[in-house]
Amino acid sequence: MLQFSEVQAAAARLKGVAHRTPVVTSRTLDQLLGLNVFMKAENLQRMGAFKFRGGFNAVSVLSEAERSRGVVAFSSGNHAQAVALAARLHGCAATIVMPHDAPAPKLAATRGYGAEVILYDRYTEDRAAIARRLTEERGASLIPPFDHLPVMAGQGTAALELIEDAGPLDALIVCAGGGGFLSGCTVAAKHLLPAIEVFGAEPERGNDMQLSLQRGEIVTIDVPRTICDGQQTQAVGRHPFEVIKAHVTDVLAVPDPVVVDAMRFAFERMKLVLEPSGACALAALMQHRERFRGQRVGVTLSGGNVGMDRFLALMSGAGVD
Repeated sequence: MLQFSEVQAAAARLKGVAHRTPVVTSRTLDQLLGLNVFMKAENLQRMGAFKFRGGFNAVSVLSEAERSRGVVAFSSGNHAQAVALAARLHGCAATIVMPHDAPAPKLAATRGYGAEVILYDRYTEDRAAIARRLTEERGASLIPPFDHLPVMAGQGTAALELIEDAGPLDALIVCAGGGGFLSGCTVAAKHLLPAIEVFGAEPERGNDMQLSLQRGEIVTIDVPRTICDGQQTQAVGRHPFEVIKAHVTDVLAVPDPVVVDAMRFAFERMKLVLEPSGACALAALMQHRERFRGQRVGVTLSGGNVGMDRFLALMSGAGVD
């Protein structure tokens, strides 16, 4: 199971490389929800999401010989950009397997960081199998998006910084896809604040982690059809689930329209642009506010990689039901 010492080591590697993103507050939001919320703005991280933390840490721990043979990753977008940028910073080649319907800005950014992109159909093809084949053919190192201890450790540094900057919290809500971010943040938060309650947040149409926690075993679902493209995972990772099963209080599921409401609030009142998955934790707090009334709550704003056309369409209600 991931240890806090691994999160600390990741923080040392990331110091001076990753942005120490701000913790944002809103008096209006506090009054609306009846609590105090402290939001870690990872949409302002390098490449626009928390994923840079895990991607950079994972490439950093490779040996020079391993990096010389390149890295392979698979991702719907943010992990793709993170590994591509981390590889460029370390002077190694990156090959990224991405769905053909990934948001255009994420595809463009990944290629812009110098990575070779291999496209696949997320509904009919197995991205992990494609990545494993490329890894074997090229002798490269595979960096999975969440089921990988160095990735988890890097992601956990976001919670470490949040608690250092915001002070004691009663609860922490973290967006959840494959569980790398949630598990890393849980290890950091529980070490620093043993009494804190940690919650995952995922779209209602992709609630595999909620089901897994309820049943005590990993549940696999079909690829979810949700606006939260960064959370279209089918199952939580094995390493993350060890942490989540042991230490996460609950996973909160949120309907897509509430995610859009959170995106709109962040834009209109806090001047922050969030992608749907990046707003999921805030949406969960808005949806389940009664559960947290009167508390000090930390929330991850996990990413802001959304194109203008897509953002405007979501704000107008297109594609949301």
